[in-house]
Amino acid sequence: MYSLTVSDHMMIAHSFRGAEFGPAQRVHGATFVAEAEFRAARLDHLNLLVDIGLARQELRRALDTLDYRNLDDEAGFRGQNTTTEFLAAHVHALLRAALRDGRLGPGGGMVGWLKVTLRESPNAWASFEGPVEDTPQIVSPGG
Repeated sequence: MYSLTVSDHMMIAHSFRGAEFGPAQRVHGATFVAEAEFRAARLDHLNLLVDIGLARQELRRALDTLDYRNLDDEAGFRGQNTTTEFLAAHVHALLRAALRDGRLGPGGGMVGWLKVTLRESPNAWASFEGPVEDTPQIVSPGG
């Protein structure tokens, strides 16, 4: 299995609902390093998995839907705890759509698996991964 990973970062503000979240129930900020790992069983005729420049561009486009925003104020996230896990699934859905639309170059059509990891700190991160075609619908805007 081949893989190619691109990364970027984003900054958000949000708060959580539920006593389980303790002080994170108050509005707070988070900076995430985002990684998108594309996997395929074979390469295209140029020996590419996906166009790395297009992959970086599409990851940036996905992150721009969240970057520098207070997610509590975003209509599509009202009533949701925008946990790291939830946001990883949201970015996964946006990148999955980019793959399906052909925005990662001709080799993107061979990508069968996608993993999105959001690193909140050197000690904590969350991921969402799954097949490109068979991933269940994620309840999030743009997904």
